[in-house]
Amino acid sequence: MGNQVEKLTHLNYKEVPTTDPTGMDRDEGPRIGVSYIFSSDDDELEQQQQQDSVAQDMGGEHPALQPYDPCLQEVECSVYYRDECIYQKSFSGGGGQLSTYTPENLLNRCKPGDLVEFVCQAQYPHWAVYVGDFQVVHLHRLEVVNSFLTDASQGRRGRIANYLYRYKPLSPATVVRNALEQVGCKDRELSWRNSECFAAWCRYGKREFKIGGELRIGKQPYRLQIRLGDKRSHTLEFQSLEDLIMEKRRNDQIGRAAVIQELSSHLQATFVSSHPTPSPQRM
Repeated sequence: MGNQVEKLTHLNYKEVPTTDPTGMDRDEGPRIGVSYIFSSDDDELEQQQQQDSVAQDMGGEHPALQPYDPCLQEVECSVYYRDECIYQKSFSGGGGQLSTYTPENLLNRCKPGDLVEFVCQAQYPHWAVYVGDFQVVHLHRLEVVNSFLTDASQGRRGRIANYLYRYKPLSPATVVRNALEQVGCKDRELSWRNSECFAAWCRYGKREFKIGGELRIGKQPYRLQIRLGDKRSHTLEFQSLEDLIMEKRRNDQIGRAAVIQELSSHLQATFVSSHPTPSPQRM
């Protein structure tokens, strides 16, 4: 099957199709990407409401978290801006940087200015900025808040996520200042779609992480390369980093097995439509 390039993202979001300036007919080539329109903090708010509903059904107790294995749950991928790799998640070489720890053990590893990623099966990853004194600043329920790391984790395992994005980081003091200056921002004051965009903006200071930080003019310079195993991969193209991060986080939420199954089904359907069964010839 080899490497595949596809200009279509998934249709279970509220979305606005974009247009190709070349006027390419969708039936004549790869389909174009989409721009996502979100009114909430990714789907974290809705997800939390669903968890609270489940907890009520269980007498007020949240369901126990299942054991988490990053190699089984997470999707290996790379992000490119034109030909430059700007993000990479890979378990090759042991994937030591992707090891996860309990919140208590993670505290012993964090330094001010570090990015922290909390992960759990069937949930969106939650990102935060460690600011010292056992505390993090993070975007939670449509508000930038200052919390103790152990509280922000909600029992999830976490990792230091400084090495996923390949941008040059700001100084630790600047990262902490960026985060603390935003505490209290909420709702319409927010400039970020989700916790990952907020935390990454604090560390790298790039407008691409902000809502509307890039003009959508039809070109799709960002590529999300998803590894399917057996030296196979599939590539999606996007107009903005913000849109790409939304898709990447959706993949993290549904999990590796579901992503591979979804893409395999899509690629098989594409192959069949491109190679229709010939009609039997009359004798």
